Amino acid sequence: MAAEDVCSSGTAAFVTEPQFAQLFRKLLQKEGILDRRYRVQKLPDGTMALPVMGQGLKAQQLQELKDKIPPGRICALSWIQNPILSKAAKVQSPVQKLRDELQRFISTSGATWSEELEGDLPSSWQRHGDLVLLSENSFKATLWGELGEELWEVVAGALGARRLAKRGPVQSDVFRSPTVTLLLGQDGWVEHVDNGIRYMFDVTRCMLSPGNITEKLRIASLLCAGEVVVDLYAGIGYFTLPYLVHAGAAFVHACEWNPYAVEALRKNLELNGVQDKCHVHQGDNRKLQLKDVADRVNLGLIPTSEAGWPVACQLLRKDVGGVLHIHQNVESFPTKALELPHNLMSERSDKQLLAEEGKMVPGDHSILQDAERRTPALAAKCEWQIWAELTAIRIRDLLQELDNKEWRTTILHIEQVKSYAPHVQHLVLDLECRPFAENVDLEA
Repeated sequence: MAAEDVCSSGTAAFVTEPQFAQLFRKLLQKEGILDRRYRVQKLPDGTMALPVMGQGLKAQQLQELKDKIPPGRICALSWIQNPILSKAAKVQSPVQKLRDELQRFISTSGATWSEELEGDLPSSWQRHGDLVLLSENSFKATLWGELGEELWEVVAGALGARRLAKRGPVQSDVFRSPTVTLLLGQDGWVEHVDNGIRYMFDVTRCMLSPGNITEKLRIASLLCAGEVVVDLYAGIGYFTLPYLVHAGAAFVHACEWNPYAVEALRKNLELNGVQDKCHVHQGDNRKLQLKDVADRVNLGLIPTSEAGWPVACQLLRKDVGGVLHIHQNVESFPTKALELPHNLMSERSDKQLLAEEGKMVPGDHSILQDAERRTPALAAKCEWQIWAELTAIRIRDLLQELDNKEWRTTILHIEQVKSYAPHVQHLVLDLECRPFAENVDLEA
């Protein structure tokens, strides 16, 4: 037996004869007091020792177990030295470890483990350095709230954390503020490193969406050298920082109205050494005084960034235009028609339609004409195209009203970021916007 397979501290155990071991194992497990960290083991006198939680069985529980077997048979509580670790304990998952630690804690607290408590445990969580953020649907039972801070110390220890917080529902305020309760620790500030960029934020005040990682990586891969970018919904710098750190933007105007996000954004600009290349505009971006400055505007707001479209059009350079990155949650249902409306098919000559890999590419009309390939997925992508076409027309009209001259809008790309809900996808439309003018120098 390997030395690491033995625990020298000892444990309480229920001792009985071999023929009753399986019966009592099931009973102890049902009561939630069987300690699964250790193996059931045979003692030198031939009896079997079943490890139990904490101080073991109460007198009433022990008597109830004795009543299960004939009088005079061995049925006692004992203490065994050097219990043998179970295989499960040696390869224990974090979820199993958390459950076992809590079962032991509940037992020593004088309470009883139950199916309600078992079903109340989290199966996943977010880790931010030494802080673990628990899910909203965990630890809801009344008993948890009665156990005090010691409970959260046990949970943190089982998960290898020093601080704990629990997520609640997103508030319906204008900032879509998180409802996060700090359970253990002095503050909720954490640091997250993503693609070489450092983000700091307070989990009780701001959110970091891991589902946007593909879009952040895509932004980082853009060639923005010499460009002025406006990020209309900057948050803590989800896209502002990739533009500056990786894409090479010359300058970014970052707009954000949540004061807690602005605080984090300023910290993050300094953390990444790009504070001199960014101006933070705190407040409602619809009141922004900037005009005619942007080579590129990022509209990273869902479910829709439509309220920011007039502002984005105002921001684009009037001499050569620029590119808009428009975020939107788009519904798509397989039962809807696959064909684009006739007026849209004839509206524009620079169509971008679906390729097999799901990307939008210019000139491929055959995908809509191949009846054998009309799958639900294809139907959804056609609806994305319809949304993109309608958006391009809306933006073109806004630009023409604002500038009193003709503009053209061209769909460069449609990116699927993530599934937001059943039949709802978070998409980003890359839309090139150029004024119709002779001898426009696009390299200016």
